[in-house]
Order: sequence, then C-alpha cells, then structure tokens
Amino acid sequence: MSHSDHGRPPRRNPARSGGGARPTHDAERAARRGPDRSVQPARRVAYDVLRAVSDSDAYANLLLPTAIAEAGLTPQDAALATELTYGTLRRRGLYDAIIATAADRATDGIDPAVLDALRLAVHQLLATRVASHAAVNESVNLVAIAAGRGASSFTNAVLRRIARETPGQWQERIEQDARSDDERLALRSAHPVWIIRALRRALAAEGRADELEALLEADNASPEVTLVALPGLAEPAEPRRPYAATAFGSPGGDPRRSVEASGGTVRVQDEGSQLVALALAGATPIRAGERWLDLCAGPGGKTALLAAIARRHDVVLEANEVVPTRARLVRNALRAVPGDVVVHEQDGRVLAAQRAGEFDRILVDAPCTGLGALRRRPEARWRKSPADVADLVPLQVDLLTAALDALAPGGIVAYVTCSPHLAETVGVVQEVLRDRTDISELDARAVIAGLAESPIDLAVDGRQTNGSAQLWPHRHGTDAMFLALLRRADSPNTTAKED
Repeated sequence: MSHSDHGRPPRRNPARSGGGARPTHDAERAARRGPDRSVQPARRVAYDVLRAVSDSDAYANLLLPTAIAEAGLTPQDAALATELTYGTLRRRGLYDAIIATAADRATDGIDPAVLDALRLAVHQLLATRVASHAAVNESVNLVAIAAGRGASSFTNAVLRRIARETPGQWQERIEQDARSDDERLALRSAHPVWIIRALRRALAAEGRADELEALLEADNASPEVTLVALPGLAEPAEPRRPYAATAFGSPGGDPRRSVEASGGTVRVQDEGSQLVALALAGATPIRAGERWLDLCAGPGGKTALLAAIARRHDVVLEANEVVPTRARLVRNALRAVPGDVVVHEQDGRVLAAQRAGEFDRILVDAPCTGLGALRRRPEARWRKSPADVADLVPLQVDLLTAALDALAPGGIVAYVTCSPHLAETVGVVQEVLRDRTDISELDARAVIAGLAESPIDLAVDGRQTNGSAQLWPHRHGTDAMFLALLRRADSPNTTAKED
C-alpha cells in the first residue's frame, strides 16, 4: 500500500533532512554505536524468508521451518523468527502505509531489499516487546549488508522517525487518510479492501455479517497446530480437537516429535481439511469395491486420509495432480499408508473426461485463492487480487463439471475450496448445476454435524437455501473450508431428487 493510496500531503524526506525531528533515546543510542554489522540469527532468518517471499513468491509456511532448521536456531530464537516473519507478513499493508509516510515516498520507490528490512523493523517497533535500539540497529545492519551504506543511512532516518510515535499514534495518523470506512478497517485489520468486502458478503449469506471483525481478528492470530491420525494406522492423542475424530492438538506444542515418531501416520493437517475429506467418505455408507478419485490431490494430506479410510473398506483409490512437483508430494504423503494408490499427472479435466462414469466418490479440492487460510499464509492477502478470482472460477467450473461426468450412477462429488469467496463456492456450484437434472445437492451441513465429535455451529439463519457448509477460523478454529456434496442420480435417465 503506497503513500499515494492515502492522499497524504508530502513531507520532507528524512533521508535528506536527517529525519526532521528529534529521535528517541533508543534510536540515538543505536545511531551512536556506529556500523556494527552483526545481526541476531532469528532476525536474519526472518529477513531471508521475507526476501524470498517478495522476490520468488515463496510460501513462508513452507520455507520458514527449513530456514530455522538450517540455521540451527534454539527453540526461543525459532519462536522469535516465526513471530517476526508472520507478524511482518500479516500487517504488511499497514506497515507500508507507515513507511511511506515516514519516508515521504511511495513504497514502490524504495529498493525491495531495503523495504523488507523496514517492514521487519516496523513490526518490531510497533507490535513487539523488542527493544527499539535492537530493532533499529540490526535493521540498519541488514540493509548495509544487502544494499550498502547509503541505503542504511536512509533506513536509519526512516526508523528514527517511526520510533518517535506510539503504535496508537501511528494507527490514528494512517487511518485519518482513509477514504472510506472499509479503508479504515483495512488498515486496522491488515486486509485489503477487496478481501474485506468478499468476506463480509460470505458472512452475510449466512446472516452473520456482524462477525466480520471477529473473522479478521482470527485471520491475524497464529493458528494452533492440529495433527491428523490416519484411521487404522494411528490413534489420536490428547488433547482431542472438538470436531474431526481424526484430529488432535500437538502434545507439548511441538508437532515434530509426534510426526517423526509415527513414521508418517500422524501429520500436521488443519481440522477443517480433515472434516471435508471425512465428509466425502461419510456422506453415505461405503460399499466394498467402490472406486474413489482425488482429482486435485497436491500436496496429498487429504489423499492420505482418504487412502487410510479406503484401506479399511476394500476401496480402490486413485489420485491425480497436474503439477509434477506436487505429485511427488502426494506420493510422499502416501508412503505411510500400506497398499498402492496410483498417482496420475494429468490435467484433471482430461483425466475425468477419459474416465466417464467410473467413480463412486470424487474429491475436487479445487485450485482457489486460498482466502480461507490467511492465518497460515499471511502473504497471500497481498498477492491475490479480484483478477485471480476471475481467472480461477472458469477452471473450478470445468473441474467440477468433469468430475460429475466421471461419477458412476449414485456417486458423490465433494467440491472443496479453501476460500469462502462466494464466486468460488456457491457461485461455482450454482453455475454447474443450472442445466443439470441428473445431479442433486446433499446437505453437507448435516453430514458434517453427524461426523463432528461436538456440536458444531453451521446455522445459516434460513438465508442460504443450498446445502453447502462453510467453516470459519473465528467460529470453528479451522481454516475457512467450503464443502458441497453433489450426488448423481442412480440411473442416467432419472432426474435427481435431493435426499
């Protein structure tokens, strides 16, 4: 978010004027110490991950654990690196607005390596208990290493100006420039305006628009680590999660010990992801000899859960993933499950067209914007745009249409997205079903409620007439997973009736 986004009149550039104001004592001490080039390992790891996210479109949740391990960080430093990385990514929009004001220039006019160091420093100055002098000094050092001494002087000047004011003062100043209530909420909650509006519409479809701020707050909270115990291969440990029978919390808060000891039969997986896979398997009684397909399988977490269930019921499961690197992840995920699951590497639309009428259950975990997992992938909120929705919806429609054609009579498709955006969820289902008389929609809410270990609030206040289910971070403690269950008529010449 650039300075020009808020219409603030320009100020003198602190890099040229020395800051234009008296620095804090902490910043003064940092400046007097001179060019100490040491950087604490946790900050170095966080900065390197931020650079990879900015430069290479890397995913922080995939890169950070590896970076922490390679750096040999202590548990305390690993926790600091995690907080610095995710906290900076979550609030990037707010921090960019503050940086633009303090620097008197739009952030797109600042060298990317310098900008990431500034973002990291602003998070420490305004949202953590890190001492100001440490945040300033080490950020200046990072810039000196990455971009040279001139850039480090600019960084020092900008940070001295930012350190003069409290987080509340900065928040008030930035919000004064907002042009609408939604822009103010965007700055306060660190969500782009278009995402705020999409989330509001999705909640309003359930009669729950008043939950918007609770949802935005949940998106900015670190999620609990949830594990899955593959049925028949592992048993859930305490503490149990409230809904999916396969889900449990991480004993001692560190999942690595449980995952490594299990040989892969226990792994990290959001409870919402578990629920939608369990719903496909539990929508109707399973008959021996059924054929199942995971059409968009990467990276394989849901595939492994379905494989474990299929193994117990004498069911044949196949998987498909068009991206070869993700197909390898699917195969790795399946190593812990005895038996052979064929993993294809095709466009799902082509594969489904080649296998018309063959499958009894198909999971379509469609490519989507991922707006339901912003608490796990905070950078996604700044990468995505409404154009991504427009590009993805036709693909989602095609995949779901192809999957329905690949169903045997009486077969079921679970259409799943990790997004609550109405265009990607009920909009896709409605478009696909508009001209089809052979498909009915099952009550996914009733299926999930029947599976849940505890009562689950899926009430829709009578306003949502279809039977789809939407999970939410603020209400269920899961990612915002969407599920629709669609059933093909028992006979191709029979008009489907809703169960």
